Amino acid sequence: MPSSAYEHLHALVVEDNVHMRTLLRSLLHALGIKNVSEAADGDAGLREMRNHTPDLILTDLSMMPTDGIAFTRQVRTSQNSPNPYVPIIMVTGHTERPLVESARDAGVTEFLAKPITVNNLIARLAEIVERPRPFVKCETYFGPDRRRRKMKDFTGPWRRHDDTAEEVEVR
Repeated sequence: MPSSAYEHLHALVVEDNVHMRTLLRSLLHALGIKNVSEAADGDAGLREMRNHTPDLILTDLSMMPTDGIAFTRQVRTSQNSPNPYVPIIMVTGHTERPLVESARDAGVTEFLAKPITVNNLIARLAEIVERPRPFVKCETYFGPDRRRRKMKDFTGPWRRHDDTAEEVEVR
């Protein structure tokens, strides 16, 4: 995909390490995304979201005082979230299964393991721009549909035998 395909996007990088923020900004610029805001932690990220509405967010997992998982939960579920539907890419070196599942359960759209490459970043951007997933809202989760595959013979709104209208709202 040519870099001009992303030039209209505004990205927010939420990362406590200034060198990693600089690297991510440089990679985004190289991909054509020139409008990039930055924040050093989740609280600053929420403030920045209110000032500059991003089309996508790249966030680190491990930050103080508000880490990427708590930040994602706030974006997805806070009543005063500027955009609970914004795509969030978790960029982290912590790839242990429980942490990946916690990020997924918080509503992360994509996961990108460090060290990152341009090709991996392009792949995640393509997923959120070219193949956005619908959002699911239920009692215990709000975020992008975790199921990426579409079943050819699927005819109803529910994918599980115990889904009900009261539990699931798909947008």
